[in-house]
Amino acid sequence: MDRSNIRSQKRARKVKAVSPRLGERTDQSGVLVRNIILLSIPDGEYALLRPDLELVDLPQQRTLHEPGEKIEFAYFMNSGLASLVVLTRDGRSVEVAIVGREGIVGTPLAVGLNRDPYRAIIQISGSGWSVKASVLADTLRAAPELRLLLNRYVLIQGLQVAQIAACNRLHEIEQRLARWLLMCRDRVDSDLLPVTHEFLSQMLGTGRPSVTLAAGILQRAGTIENMRGTVRIVNRQHLEDAACECYQAMQHCDRGLRP
Repeated sequence: MDRSNIRSQKRARKVKAVSPRLGERTDQSGVLVRNIILLSIPDGEYALLRPDLELVDLPQQRTLHEPGEKIEFAYFMNSGLASLVVLTRDGRSVEVAIVGREGIVGTPLAVGLNRDPYRAIIQISGSGWSVKASVLADTLRAAPELRLLLNRYVLIQGLQVAQIAACNRLHEIEQRLARWLLMCRDRVDSDLLPVTHEFLSQMLGTGRPSVTLAAGILQRAGTIENMRGTVRIVNRQHLEDAACECYQAMQHCDRGLRP
């Protein structure tokens, strides 16, 4: 492809970024909004928040807040995946919730709190809009629909935490792995998931050999393909069949956030 065609494609992408179609939203620099909460609130409420949204890159392993520390910013995820993680004194960790473009990191701010018992960390690189905690609090006083949606999301995230706790206690590692991969796929919109078996073992609260064994079973069944540093979903329906009922329960809750 010659340089003139490359320049033409770049210009086309730029025009698309600043010229949203009917029903789409952008931030002040013209970046398309994909966050479900920001797409669901009325135009007037989005206009209140829009000037204070700062688009930030969210690279893998970036910590957004630590447990017990004051939360300075909320993050409306636009792409990528964040995890809420419980840490133990001996250095172990287990994931209790995940956040993609359906949600926000910093849910305690929605109910007037400024600390979280969990570490929030980016697990799959992406981007999002940060907003200062004080600004979000002021906006919520004048934005009843946003306040309602965030309160609903707090409830749904609490249900997710409870369901994952039950899942980790009651279900086999193969079922739990299938459930996690599906939840991740739903949030990043890609069949290629940049995760290692070591990472999965930490998130699922189990040993790496158990994850490797479960991933091998799913691969031999033609459900996933294990590659270096990546898992590719080959057959989604088979993966749903392999998952426990927890996935369907959490998927049903997530539908309550869709516009």
